[in-house]
Amino acid sequence: MPAGVCGCCGALRPRYKRLVDHIFPEDPKDGLVKADMEKLTFYAVSAPEKLDRIGAYLAERLSRDVVRHRYGNVFIAMEALDQLLMACHSQSIKPFVESFLHMVAKLLESGEPKLQVYGTNSFVKFANIEEDTPSYHRRYDFFVSRFSAMCHSCHCDPEIRTEIRIAGIRGIQGVVRKTVNDELRATIWEPQHMDKIVPSLLFNMQKIEDCESRPPASPMADDKEENPSVLAENCFRELLGRATYGNMNNAVRPVFAHLDHHKLWESNEFAVSCFKIIMYSIQAQYSHHVIQQILGHLDSHKKDSPRIRAGIVQVLLEAVAIAAKGSIGPTVLEVFNTLLKHLTLSVEFELGDRRSSVDSAVFTANGKESDERIVQNAIIQTIGFFGSNLPDYQRSEIMMFIMGKVPVFGVSSHTIDTSHLGDFGTKRIQIMLLRSLLMVTSGYKSKTIAAALPIPIIDPLLSPSLMEDCELRQLVLEILHNLIDRHDNRAKLRGIRIIPDVADLKIKREKISRQDVNFIKKHGQQLYRHIYLGCKEEDNVQKNYELLYTTLALVTIELANEDVIIDLIRVAIALQDMAITNEDNLPMFNRCSIMALVAAYLNFLSQMIAVPAFCQHVSKVIETRTVDAPFFLPAVIFRDKCSLPKSLEKQEKNVFFLTNKIVEFLGGSGYIVERLSIPYVPQVTDEDRLSRRKSIVDTISIQVDILNGSNSEDKVNTEEITFESLKKAIDNTGMEEQEKERRRLVIERFQKAPFEEIAAQCESKANMLHDKLAQILELTIRQPPSPSGTITITAGHAQYQSVPVYEMKFPDLCVY
Repeated sequence: MPAGVCGCCGALRPRYKRLVDHIFPEDPKDGLVKADMEKLTFYAVSAPEKLDRIGAYLAERLSRDVVRHRYGNVFIAMEALDQLLMACHSQSIKPFVESFLHMVAKLLESGEPKLQVYGTNSFVKFANIEEDTPSYHRRYDFFVSRFSAMCHSCHCDPEIRTEIRIAGIRGIQGVVRKTVNDELRATIWEPQHMDKIVPSLLFNMQKIEDCESRPPASPMADDKEENPSVLAENCFRELLGRATYGNMNNAVRPVFAHLDHHKLWESNEFAVSCFKIIMYSIQAQYSHHVIQQILGHLDSHKKDSPRIRAGIVQVLLEAVAIAAKGSIGPTVLEVFNTLLKHLTLSVEFELGDRRSSVDSAVFTANGKESDERIVQNAIIQTIGFFGSNLPDYQRSEIMMFIMGKVPVFGVSSHTIDTSHLGDFGTKRIQIMLLRSLLMVTSGYKSKTIAAALPIPIIDPLLSPSLMEDCELRQLVLEILHNLIDRHDNRAKLRGIRIIPDVADLKIKREKISRQDVNFIKKHGQQLYRHIYLGCKEEDNVQKNYELLYTTLALVTIELANEDVIIDLIRVAIALQDMAITNEDNLPMFNRCSIMALVAAYLNFLSQMIAVPAFCQHVSKVIETRTVDAPFFLPAVIFRDKCSLPKSLEKQEKNVFFLTNKIVEFLGGSGYIVERLSIPYVPQVTDEDRLSRRKSIVDTISIQVDILNGSNSEDKVNTEEITFESLKKAIDNTGMEEQEKERRRLVIERFQKAPFEEIAAQCESKANMLHDKLAQILELTIRQPPSPSGTITITAGHAQYQSVPVYEMKFPDLCVY
């Protein structure tokens, strides 16, 4: 009989108390009395209605022993409770569980580490027991708080500190398992619980203990649980793996709070590691939800330091890298829209720092400006990685989405507002967006060029190619290469050089499809124009000419039929003539570079079409240049030091590619060469004006009558407009020679006439145009068409007559 209980009183005590008392030996060191424990267990199973009383009595004894520091009896009581829990699974076990949890709480509240660890172990055993029926009233708030506090233990002894932290982590793991499997599992996902659990786990994941400070292995913990960091990570993964869509926000939000509070975004290795764990642990269909939360957090920190923003963007990159090939849901455009917005903000901050640095006369390359470049590079890298992993149909949409954001001078719709940034800021935005687009188009392969370059992309893409900045033009050409090069030939064409034998490059190509033929018919002149005008820029460097050469070569490989070959030769000869005549006053380096580009391209083209006489002519010119004009070859002009000629007028004809010879050689091989005799003139568009390119072709579209003399007298022409004449005017698919010659003379006049004279005539003609258009409109209203269906308008120059739109609906000619 246990000490302190007399025989007389013991006989009157209830049986369950006597059975409980008998399991405690006189010397606690002897441990639990197994024979008596078996009797108590049999009694509990036979009379489950007594379980609550057994539990209450054990709890009473344990509380008394804890206060009296009789830890031996405490361990015996907990061991008895564990065995009873494992043996009993009846409906009456619920009150007993409450007593058990009350005793565990008593142990956790004590300041003795051994009792805390022992109580935790008992709770973990309980958590692994599957109960037959759910408990609708039981809550684990105290255990969440207590186990979380144990995870942050600061005990002076490193071994004890580690042991307590491990116990706290295992306790949290037990709470998670118990509540998730319970019908009331939603309670664990409440913010007040997640705000304690998640930071506790992150704290231990971040805290990597030295090997020397780890406690020796114990029978209750395997090797991987000796390290709090490893155990916390496993628990964190398990927690996230059990999260549903509705609980995801509460589970991830504390991660952001922890990283913010401990300032872990700048040196973001831990932040990246955390979100890798999150992305790999959650269910794949919830990935987009985490990405949305990262984007929202980036928005909330848009005014923080560049390194913090860069750290968040880097985390987003890692999350996107994992989710890009999975389910990203509706967040595709949201990701790009948010990133582009922050890219613009970064450029604005960079410009603000630049201005303040200039005003204060203090400017350091390692200051905030360089930090903003880190942010911009991280955003571009994220955009590129995300875009390059999207399906082709989504990537095409993103390409158009980004192109719609690129600011173009003179156009304010569908672009980012950069009016407050000035020219330099707008240029920075353009470069950043084009770099993003370059990353997105990397590795893009479409079946047809028309699919890769739809009208919403090709028109705004080629506009920046005529801007004054050489870097912008380089980016546009590189993007164009990504979209055109469907057979990975660009690497073989890298660098501008005279290729001895093109066959050695093993160029991959396919027969041009009908869709590609239609594309080059529709947009060929647009491509040729941008190549031609791109060669005329004064700030071109070697890379610009290399990219222009590669563009010509890729167009030849991917899109060239006989008509395209003739057009490309016309462009090449026009470039040579431009370098010789030098009507644009280009520096000698540019002129020689253009000559070298033409030589390298015609050498490539001649071998691709394999016309022997044409190949011989090109080879002969190149051999002559090697001796008489080496500065016309890329191997010489693009060296570090190259002696340039003072003029090109004295050069012999044998160093130039001659049109009449090419006509003769290609005509003998069956090519239709009539168009080769027509000098190439770039088509007239508005893109130069929109891109603010300082070029004489900006004013071609004004179409003022300069050729008729510099006087200001009005020359009135009368022309009869009939239905047949209108039909002919609309059908302008082929431009006549006279119109081309007239445009060439207009360009020449703008090149050579004084600026003041041109400006005055433009202003005068513009006013005349306004007045005469008003007269035409009034005339068409007051004088309706005659019954014959014709109307005569006297309106000065004939070109003004194309302004109103005419349409024949009835026998009469209706003017709209």
